[in-house]
Amino acid sequence: MIRVVLADDQEMVRAGFRLILEAEGDISVVGVAGSGDEAVSEVTRNRPDVVLMDIRMPGMNGLDATRLITAMPDPPRVVVVTTFDTDEYLRSALQAGASGFLLKDAGARLLVEAVRAAAEGDALVSPSVTVRLLGELAGGQAAAAVDHDLSARELEIAAAIARGGTNEEIAADLFVSVSTVKTHARNISVKLGARNRVEIAAWAWRARLVR
Repeated sequence: MIRVVLADDQEMVRAGFRLILEAEGDISVVGVAGSGDEAVSEVTRNRPDVVLMDIRMPGMNGLDATRLITAMPDPPRVVVVTTFDTDEYLRSALQAGASGFLLKDAGARLLVEAVRAAAEGDALVSPSVTVRLLGELAGGQAAAAVDHDLSARELEIAAAIARGGTNEEIAADLFVSVSTVKTHARNISVKLGARNRVEIAAWAWRARLVR
């Protein structure tokens, strides 16, 4: 069971997220918070696996709370969930130690996948944000060295990840199972020395697998 703490200053958002997550059967909401201070307290009290963290909250904001939480011994993974689609927030969230960045309008399916990815030690960023940010990153850099040990299928999946595809979407497009996509993604991470999907995507953009 994946244990989750929800931190958002809007009660309706917290209630909606709880309904979405607990309908999955393998996710349990063990605490809720309406501020960054409360989020830190809930994490200390309940020791969740994943925290869904809003940015703008009264008192301590979500970014400062994320820094405190990720500095704890054996910290949970933090996924920042916000309405603010800005590259500054994304960079700040990742620098604070967040393991994902989602927009609140990303949809229920992506919210659930972000929680599961974080619990597995991966990172997931809203596709629209990933594509825009990494596209800008690649625009100012030379193509990465082509020396790699990726198979043709792995290159295909790396490109799909860079376009912001979820495991389910990539599996459907390539007519393979979700578990197969996950296995390829893990192999890609090992071969590239990438810690998560964001770093796989960054490599794919630099290598010009995506244009």
